[in-house]
Amino acid sequence: MDKLKSVLSGEEARRDDRTILETVNEASTLGWGTRVKGFVACFVVGAGFTVLGVGMLWLPRIGLTIFIVFYTLGNICALGSTMFLMGPMKQLKRMCDKTRALATAIMITCLVLTLCAAFWWKNFGLALLFCILQVLAFAWYSLSYIPFMREALLKLLAVCMK
Repeated sequence: MDKLKSVLSGEEARRDDRTILETVNEASTLGWGTRVKGFVACFVVGAGFTVLGVGMLWLPRIGLTIFIVFYTLGNICALGSTMFLMGPMKQLKRMCDKTRALATAIMITCLVLTLCAAFWWKNFGLALLFCILQVLAFAWYSLSYIPFMREALLKLLAVCMK
């Protein structure tokens, strides 16, 4: 019956003009309460992964590898949690804005390089360096959402360096 109503009202023709992304976005629209719950859940899981990774750092032989995996997964979950608040497409567009594109590229590159250094290259010193760069890149990326914060931080650093 709904299909017949949409055809008779001309709504069906308008549906054909939509792209696949618009159709997926419409089908996955969440209410605000659900978005906040998804954000909190994903962020808590990410923080849990990070804390668990730090706790496993002290295990002999495998501790560093477990730390790297959990720490990287924690950052990915924390980044993914913001997609609940804005929606995936809007978040991806904002990540690629000219003010955030470099920070986003460095952050994602550090996430990938951390895992490569740990598993492929077996160089744990380099993996720890990439973990530190992950923290800095994630912080720089996060500061881009606070108006004028990065500029103020750069000015503060310039004053402190004098």
